[in-house]
Amino acid sequence: MSRHLPPTADNALASQLELAFEDNRLAAQLYGDFDQNLALIEQRLAVSATPRGNHVLLKGAASKVDQARRVLESLYTNLEEGRSVDIADVDAVIRMIETEDSQLTLPTLERKGKVRMAQIATRKSTIVARTPAQDAYMRAMERSELVFGVGPAGTGKTYLAVAHAASLLERGDINRIILSRPAVEAGERLGFLPGDMKEKVDPYLRPLYDALYDMMKPENVERCITSGIIEVAPLAFMRGRTLANAVVILDEAQNTTSMQMKMFLTRLGENSKMIVTGDPTQVDLPRGEKSGLVEAVNLLDGVEGVHISRFNDKDVVRHALVGRIVRAYEADTARRLAEKEGDKDGLARTLGTLPRS
Repeated sequence: MSRHLPPTADNALASQLELAFEDNRLAAQLYGDFDQNLALIEQRLAVSATPRGNHVLLKGAASKVDQARRVLESLYTNLEEGRSVDIADVDAVIRMIETEDSQLTLPTLERKGKVRMAQIATRKSTIVARTPAQDAYMRAMERSELVFGVGPAGTGKTYLAVAHAASLLERGDINRIILSRPAVEAGERLGFLPGDMKEKVDPYLRPLYDALYDMMKPENVERCITSGIIEVAPLAFMRGRTLANAVVILDEAQNTTSMQMKMFLTRLGENSKMIVTGDPTQVDLPRGEKSGLVEAVNLLDGVEGVHISRFNDKDVVRHALVGRIVRAYEADTARRLAEKEGDKDGLARTLGTLPRS
């Protein structure tokens, strides 16, 4: 329930709104420990949020008060549906609300409506989108056969891809998950690394494994790996295969060559999905070698069945400092990479900084 109050005498443009929440227990969870959730809303939206039992009095500019209302109502709905709310969830809903008007093309966003963010559910956990870009990415993975997730570290590209694959496996929509990544970071050939093939590539695929263990019970992950339901496949070993009834994830794709990327993309078989993730500003290929990710994103943009999700520093969901670090490095790295690739416009389009022709 909400009740509009008359504007304050000293500011006719200001607005006051009183919200009432039926369940006192849920209201306490909504406010957070020591009202930390309300404090974040106040800080980010420049409003005053004063709790009085199960009532909250909002004061501020009319547009900001309306945003705060939608944030609180969306979070309260989550609590009513049995989901917990922490400070990260509050930040996520604020982000979604703040960008709503400029992101109306996203399927989850409806003007002036409650925010319903995309979710990925497995038996072990449920992942909820925390930025508009994540929301679009998660929905694209449901409806497209080939999805590119392009952007800086910390935006959830790989984590969400693995979560989506684990969800489809549990639902029985696919039979296998195939994880692949070019092994170029260490500057060594796989044959010189100790152990069998899985042990050789494990260090490169650690982020994928970490996400799998978050989505599935450890014993289930180990059993699926042993039986081949979850397969670790070095990129070089994908040639000649047709991958059917599977989700195939290629991580760190910026380190593929043009020929490797073409070879990988043409492995797609019946009832399969491919998710390709990478950061075009962190290429470790030899000087003069063009990134297959940059080329593929530019060639395939607009092709039916292909979706390209672009992330930027505003989508970083790790520590806030990570976003600032990304911004500090981004301009210089992009300039140097463009010079190395010899394709400044192509890189800029990949990063989303130039309009499509």
